[in-house]
Amino acid sequence: MNERAALPLLLVALGGNALLRAGEEGTLAQQFANLAAPVRQLARMARDYRLLITHGNGPQVGNLLLQQESCGEVPRLPLEILVAQTQGQIGYMIESSLDAAFMAEGIADPPPLVSLLSYVVVDAADPAFAHPSKPIGPFYPERPAANFPLIETPRGWRRVVASPEPRTIVEKREIRLLTAQGFIVICCGGGGIPVVREARGFQGIDAVIDKDLASARLAEEVGVELFLIATDVPGAALDFAGPRQRFLRKISAAEARSHLRAGQFAPGSMAPKVEACLRFLAGGGRRALICAVADLEAAVAGDAGTEIVRDES
Repeated sequence: MNERAALPLLLVALGGNALLRAGEEGTLAQQFANLAAPVRQLARMARDYRLLITHGNGPQVGNLLLQQESCGEVPRLPLEILVAQTQGQIGYMIESSLDAAFMAEGIADPPPLVSLLSYVVVDAADPAFAHPSKPIGPFYPERPAANFPLIETPRGWRRVVASPEPRTIVEKREIRLLTAQGFIVICCGGGGIPVVREARGFQGIDAVIDKDLASARLAEEVGVELFLIATDVPGAALDFAGPRQRFLRKISAAEARSHLRAGQFAPGSMAPKVEACLRFLAGGGRRALICAVADLEAAVAGDAGTEIVRDES
């Protein structure tokens, strides 16, 4: 484990679509099957990197919320508890899939694994609570008659909830210690359990934090060198889904910021991914990448995805 301490620290942020893809029912078998390709890559990458894995939960937490609202026989649970549930659910799925992948790759002495329930502090006065923007749950082909806020996306209508800014990761000290000892740590699932400070303690609050922004904060607080966001498209694109769509390969932070300000990246989708990469680089990170779930190794090798690099100045 001491030899592993010298390896560079790579944070991989897996989108919720790594488990649940468009058009699927979302059965357990489907989600495990979808995890196979990225997790097999992670197992191989663990030879050269210490791994820190975060994950989204948009489809899963939205589905849990629908289940809560459709059953009047048991008390409803608040959204932050549902986020905690998805941390346990998806953490277990990633961890058990990694165990299987290490065996399949013939890695006799794999690094130890741990899934960590993670709190992320937010501000109770964050204006995001008055303007829900985080899409969760299923896509609806037409606007449903619903008593919750909705947003229209290229794939249909979707429910949105509050998504406040992540201020700090509560367990950052524990995560630093575990990664320094060579553990693969799965944490900050679904952006982390949103909490606000109350005196010397914390209180949960109804929200879903953007997992990419939370991952960027985590990366800064634990000293990550390489930041990789895996999603369901090949990278960041200009004129996305239009006739002039063009995926970007390697751009400067200044170019990325300019495209972001011009509205080229959709809110609640690619925009927070690009913003997360910019924050990571501004905080001292070395490389920031956005790629398809199937292209993790190729992106790290410089052969796929979008890489955003620090400005020369």
